[in-house]
Amino acid sequence: MRKNDKAFLYELVMFDLDGTLIETAPEICDAVNDTLRQLGLPAVTQAQVERWIGHGTHELLIEALACATASDASTVRTSENLASTAAAFDRHYQQRCGTRSRPYPGVREALAYLRTSGTKLAIVTNKEGRYTETVLGVHDLMTSFDRVISGDTLAARKPDPAGVQACLVEFGVPRARALFVGDSSIDAATARNAGVAVWLLPHWLQHGCAHSAVLP
Repeated sequence: MRKNDKAFLYELVMFDLDGTLIETAPEICDAVNDTLRQLGLPAVTQAQVERWIGHGTHELLIEALACATASDASTVRTSENLASTAAAFDRHYQQRCGTRSRPYPGVREALAYLRTSGTKLAIVTNKEGRYTETVLGVHDLMTSFDRVISGDTLAARKPDPAGVQACLVEFGVPRARALFVGDSSIDAATARNAGVAVWLLPHWLQHGCAHSAVLP
């Protein structure tokens, strides 16, 4: 990025994690299929997992179980076995976390540039904190951020604007000087709900997103 790049105009840049900074779908898919295999259920594909990423791993697991059992998500949510299945998935994902993920090309350089320019950097993700910390730690990115808000950090998660608003308050940055960078319609809705600008990156555009850059 150069000084005349639009990103340089922002005092605070907040990022989604999965699919934005780090490609995590391969290892999440591994953990999901480890869990399904343990239950004697058919595997799902990485393409399916990519479509389900965004609302946190618990919701992703529900979608995977619904697909594998040919049922619907509401049925899975009320299943008496969901808690034990979620615990099994947690064990599998803790083992898989960081094994097949990778930062997207240019991520380290962009973060380093923004930090040297004095821009505050934050992550606002729906990924649970224990997984967020593992992934960032494995890829040596934890110290790149001034604040990390995971899906279980606050009472509400994206597309609720609480995470973005918490960053605005902490750093004392007006909405007009803040940018949210993501890859899905969930991220676009989060930014719009918070009243900040949003850029969507085309690593893969999920959940019906059609544009790589959207500004409110």
